[in-house]
Amino acid sequence: MTRKIFRGRMKGERRSKRKGQSVEFADFRNYVAGDDLRQLDWNLYARLDKLILKLFLEEEDLHFYALIDASLSMDFGDPTKLEYAKQLAAALAFVGLIRADRVRIETIDQPVSQRNPVYRGRASAWRMLQQVGAIEPQGGTQLATGVKNFCMRNPGRGIVVLISDLMDKEGYESALKYFLSHEMDCFVIQVLSQAEIEPDVKGDLRLVDCEDEDEAEITVSAPLLRKYHETLNTFCSGAQQFCAKRGMHYLLANNQVPVEELVAKHLRRRGLVR
Repeated sequence: MTRKIFRGRMKGERRSKRKGQSVEFADFRNYVAGDDLRQLDWNLYARLDKLILKLFLEEEDLHFYALIDASLSMDFGDPTKLEYAKQLAAALAFVGLIRADRVRIETIDQPVSQRNPVYRGRASAWRMLQQVGAIEPQGGTQLATGVKNFCMRNPGRGIVVLISDLMDKEGYESALKYFLSHEMDCFVIQVLSQAEIEPDVKGDLRLVDCEDEDEAEITVSAPLLRKYHETLNTFCSGAQQFCAKRGMHYLLANNQVPVEELVAKHLRRRGLVR
């Protein structure tokens, strides 16, 4: 679902700005030469002796995009955040296929020239699942560059769901702003693993960044863990506020929450599915 009304290309199940042939009444207007006589309201003609058309809302399809962050930081947790993102993207895409929407699934690391296929209808489900299943963790692409490339590949309007941990040393703000320039209805689902939310570590550790191999040596203590939780909460609440101020939807997802529960309960409550 989307709060915005986009103009579709083909027949679908979503309400359009245009008048059409659905069963949902929209308005009346006087007949003018050239109008379709099948839209005349003959009951009103009998009562008022005037030719009046009865208009109905058109129902069109919607372009749904799932943009998956497949960076190396997503290859963490059990299940990994990437596996969780793939399951979530596949579940949402399947809902789109059932509703006769156009569905496209892409990853952050794709170059501008690489456009993945558009799926439509239940018959496309198997091909869609094969594509999602083949996604592997990749490194080297910043979040902002990936979203910018996505917007350049897909200039049309629609609804986009970004599934990412938002962990990028350059920040996520500039990346999300690219969606605004394309007037897309944007949902940001930040996926974190339970090991990141409640780390079970102790003693002396050497931490290595999986993406740029930066290293840091720490000694885990109670004050350090408190500082970590404060920093993580600030990071997540900052992303939530950033999205809220710009009309984006935000949801923090724990990889221990079953995908079906996330879709049926939390995303339904947020209005992404119904």
